Amino acid sequence: MIYKKKKILFIGTVEFSYKALSTLIENKFEILGILSKKESNFNSDYYDLTPLAEDNNIPIIYRTKDNKDEIISFIKSLNPDIIYCFGWSHILTKSILSIPKYGVIGFHPAELPNNRGRHPIIWALFLGLKQTASTFFIMDEGADTGDIISQEKIKIIDDNAFTLYNKIINVALKQIVSFTIELETKEVFSNKIKQDKTQGNSWRKRTKQDGKIDFRMTSNAILNLVNALSSPYVGAHVEFQNQDVKIWNVRDEKSNSSNFEPGKVLEIIGNDIIVKTYDGSIRILDHEFKITPTKGEYL
Repeated sequence: MIYKKKKILFIGTVEFSYKALSTLIENKFEILGILSKKESNFNSDYYDLTPLAEDNNIPIIYRTKDNKDEIISFIKSLNPDIIYCFGWSHILTKSILSIPKYGVIGFHPAELPNNRGRHPIIWALFLGLKQTASTFFIMDEGADTGDIISQEKIKIIDDNAFTLYNKIINVALKQIVSFTIELETKEVFSNKIKQDKTQGNSWRKRTKQDGKIDFRMTSNAILNLVNALSSPYVGAHVEFQNQDVKIWNVRDEKSNSSNFEPGKVLEIIGNDIIVKTYDGSIRILDHEFKITPTKGEYL
């Protein structure tokens, strides 16, 4: 049996979206249109897809607060066989999910059914997990609850947000090519795994308070927090002189200064700041202090 080449509509607005779309174009898969955003204060890893659309003559529509009907009309007019939604911070409504014959494929950088929900890379690093995954699934009206079509496990070893983000992207791009070829040679995905929605957990939305370094935490917890919020994310912070100061890189000093209180500045060495934690001390290596605290001050 000869199968027809599938027509794809692409949805996304972050760095991974850009790389995924680039990969699809480079491999000559048929992209009918793009749904994206012209700008985003919400996504710290926002990436403009307009150059890819213009260079490849692909129609593009941008989401705004009040153009839901226009978006639905745009998608229906293109009549896609399938939608790829990679890097989108909004739950798609049934009116969109029901348009393509083969459904909507979503992406979640976690080991579904575990760790559904928000900020999966950040929470994985903050919680000190040793493993995550790159997972693609058929989207339903839930959050990350659809049938899994491809999942590759990824070890977390001395990673921060930047290195783990890129590890996941490198694995995910290979998965995309693989299952897109499969989609073009089979009527349905043969390896779908149904998620048990009663199993697993769902991570909540991160708040600003979650990014604040409290030196009553252990050194390892602070290290995890800083790694989790490093670039491309917003950065962990401390409060100093009524200002939020970003902290981008720290190191465990393994100090035995047990008789000092957490938050006390123990030493200033060049640009580095050594601070007492609950169980030791950390060295702040990369920070945005405009006025450097002095030895003996508290953070």
